[in-house]
Amino acid sequence: MIKLGIIGMSEGNAHPYSWSSIINGQFDGDEISQVGYPAVATYLEANKETLGIPEAVVTHVWCQEREIAESIAHSSGIAKVVNNMVDMIGEVDAVILGRDDPENHVAMAKPFVEVGVPIFIDKPLVYSQDDVDWFAAQVEQGNFIMSCSSMRYANECRIAKQELGALGKIELVTAVGKKDWKKYGIHLLEAVFSVLDDPRPISVQHIGELDKEIVHVRLDSGADIMLHLYQHISGTFQVTFFGQEGWKLVDIRNSYSMFRDNMIEFVRSVQEGKPRLCFKKTQQLMTILIGAKESYDQGGRVVLL
Repeated sequence: MIKLGIIGMSEGNAHPYSWSSIINGQFDGDEISQVGYPAVATYLEANKETLGIPEAVVTHVWCQEREIAESIAHSSGIAKVVNNMVDMIGEVDAVILGRDDPENHVAMAKPFVEVGVPIFIDKPLVYSQDDVDWFAAQVEQGNFIMSCSSMRYANECRIAKQELGALGKIELVTAVGKKDWKKYGIHLLEAVFSVLDDPRPISVQHIGELDKEIVHVRLDSGADIMLHLYQHISGTFQVTFFGQEGWKLVDIRNSYSMFRDNMIEFVRSVQEGKPRLCFKKTQQLMTILIGAKESYDQGGRVVLL
C-alpha cells in the first residue's frame, strides 16, 4: 500500500479535497459544498461507485490553515493532520503538492525533493525560468518529480487522439478556456499537446490583453495553435483540430475521469520508481507558458523557443 501525504491549499483550488476523495474512496459532499466547491461534491457523488484507488491511501494532510486541513481530513478520511508539512517525511511514501501557486512550488517541494520523496506537483509547475531550471536540475540528479494538468489524461482528448489520423495533416488548432494564462493556460496546452503527441514548438507570441489573453504557438510542422483565455466568459474547455481532410471539436467536461486517471498514473509511477510522464514534456510546456508571459511583458514580441 502506497502511503501519500497531500499539501494544500491555494485560493480557489479544490484539488486537495477532490484528489484525496478519489484516492481514499470517500467524501463528505456537505462539507465540500459548505467550503465553496459544490461542483466537486456533485461529480464525486455521480461517480461514487468508482471512487478509491486500491493500491494507495492518503494518510497525512497539511495546509497553512489547520482548519482547512482538518476539513479535508474529515471529508476524505485522512488519518493525520500534521503541524508542519515536513513532518510527513519518513511517514509517507510520496507527496502530492495540491496547490496551483507556482511561485511557491520550489520552496514547498524542496524539503521533499532533497531527501528523495517522490512528489506530484499541481499545475502549473512553474512560472519563471529560474524555477524551471531548478526542477530540471533535480530531475537530472535522479529525483522523482512529476507535474502536469490533468487535461493530459482527459478521456475526451484520448478519443480525439485515436481519431486524429482521419483529419489529415493538422494545419490549425484553436482552444478556448475561462480565466487566466498563468494558472489555466497549462490546461489548454496540456490538452492540445497530449493529443498531438507532444510536438516541438518553435515560437510563442501573446497578442491579447489582461482578461482577454490570446496566445499563438507555432509548431515545427508549420501548424498554428491559437489559445484563448477569457476571464468573463462562461466556464468551458474546448479544443478544435483542423486538418487538411477533416476537423474535430473536443468539448472537455469530465473532470472526475481526468483527475482519477492522473492520480492512478502518479500511484503507478511511485510503484515503478520513476514518473511515467517524461519531465521533458512538462518542461517544454513550461517554456511555452513562460515565453508567452515574456512576450506579453515585451509588448507582444515573438519569442523563439
